[in-house]
Amino acid sequence: MDIGLLSAFVGGILALLSPCAALLMPAFFASTVGAGPRLVAHGAVFYAGLLLVLVPLGVGAGAVGALFATHRQVIVLAASVLLVVLGVAQILGFGFDPARLLPGVPSLQTRAHVATGWVKTLLLGAASGVAGFCAGPILGAVLTVAAARGDVVAAGGLLAVYGAGMVAPLLVIAALWGRLGPRGRSALRGRVLTVLGRELHTTSMLTGLLVVGVGVLFWTTNGLVGAPELLPVDAQAWLQERSALLANPVLDILAILAVAAAIIIVSIVRRRNAQAQAVARDQQ
Repeated sequence: MDIGLLSAFVGGILALLSPCAALLMPAFFASTVGAGPRLVAHGAVFYAGLLLVLVPLGVGAGAVGALFATHRQVIVLAASVLLVVLGVAQILGFGFDPARLLPGVPSLQTRAHVATGWVKTLLLGAASGVAGFCAGPILGAVLTVAAARGDVVAAGGLLAVYGAGMVAPLLVIAALWGRLGPRGRSALRGRVLTVLGRELHTTSMLTGLLVVGVGVLFWTTNGLVGAPELLPVDAQAWLQERSALLANPVLDILAILAVAAAIIIVSIVRRRNAQAQAVARDQQ
C-alpha cells in the first residue's frame, strides 16, 4: 500500500467524523440495524452505495488527469498547491458541499430519507459519499490526488479506498455504540477550540494538517513517485507469496462455509438469549 492509498483511507475515516455530521451515520445504524451479521450486511450495502458514486468520480478525475499526462510537472505543481489550499481551508473551518455541485444528488438525498430497509441503506451510501460541508475539502483533496495519477483504474481504486475508510469506522462505532456512552461519543466528536477569536475544530485541524502534509509530500516526491513504500519490498513479496497460497477454490469454499456457520451460530445464540429473556419476564 502506498502513501496515497493510506491517505485516502484515513481521509475517509476523518470524513465520517467531520464536525458537521459527526457520528450521525453510526448512530443511525446503531439504532436501526443493531450489531452482528445484520450490521455487516447493511455496511456492505452502504459501501456499495458509496462505490456507485465515488468510483465514477474517481474515474472521471483520472481521465482528466490522463489528458494532461504530458505536462506532469505542471500537474504535480497545481495538485500540490491545491492540496495545501484545501488543507488550510479545512483547518480554518471553511468548506463546501459537493452535493450542490453534482446534478441529481439533492433528489438522491430526498429519496434516501423517505426510503426504507435495504434501499434506504444503499441510497444513504450513495448520498453520503459526496455530502457534507466539512467533508468537501477532504473529497476534493482525494480527487486531486486521483487526477494527478493520470490513471483511471488507479483513480477509481483510490476513491474506493476512501469509501472503505468511511465504512470501517462506521461499523466499529455502530457495533460499540451502546458501550461507548456519552463520554466516548463526545471524545469521538472532537473539541472546539478558539484561536484568535475563531472557533476551530480538532477533527478539522487534524484533517487539514493531513491534507497539507500530503500536498508538501506530493511536491517533494514528484507526485508520490519518489515516496517510500510503507512496506519494504521483501515484505510485499512475502505477502504476495502467502496470498497466492490462499488462492485455492477449496479454501474459498471452506472460508464461505466457516462464515456461514459463524453467522448461523450467532443467530442461534441470539435467538436463545431472546427466548430466555422472554421466559424470565413471563416468570416475573
